[in-house]
Amino acid sequence: MGAMPAAAGRSPLARFVLTVLAWLPVTFAVWYLAAPALMAIVRVLCAVAVMPFGDLVREVERSGSTLVFVSSLKPGQAAGGGVISVSVDGLLYSFGMPMFAALTLAAREPKRWLILAAGLAVLLPFVAFGAVADFLKNVAITASPLVASQAGFSAGERELIAFAYQFGTLILPTVVPAVVWVVAHRAFLENMRKAGDG
Repeated sequence: MGAMPAAAGRSPLARFVLTVLAWLPVTFAVWYLAAPALMAIVRVLCAVAVMPFGDLVREVERSGSTLVFVSSLKPGQAAGGGVISVSVDGLLYSFGMPMFAALTLAAREPKRWLILAAGLAVLLPFVAFGAVADFLKNVAITASPLVASQAGFSAGERELIAFAYQFGTLILPTVVPAVVWVVAHRAFLENMRKAGDG
């Protein structure tokens, strides 16, 4: 998919922006359809990430693009009965991926498909970070006092979890894809700058 004919005669930056906009619907559609496969990888990463919390998480399951953290916490005081499960929408933490893909494909650099695959692989742990922080926020902060007390986090740890949740929700999904793209396309950006100066 190349630059649109209407972009002929425009500056390199304008052509690039138009090409990115042309790619975005495609990359968002592919991302949405591929989300279950991506979340299968993120599920494994989340299962590893929660290991330091001992038996707080019994299992991490996946249903489509949703991750389900099955905890050992009880919804009531009784020893028997069910346990608390927290569902986290993986799309909330991976929406930067289609933007990264659109930028990468629009740049039309050599080995762009390899750069795309490597970049997406780099982004997956950050998606897992956001999902785990979301789970921890649910059981340590927004849960009922009975459930939160079972989780056993101190006031300081709850503050850290709140920060991690905000960071994983507001910063990482947008900033990390941009940073990864810039690092992977330094030569492209330099050429763009020279073309603009010319």
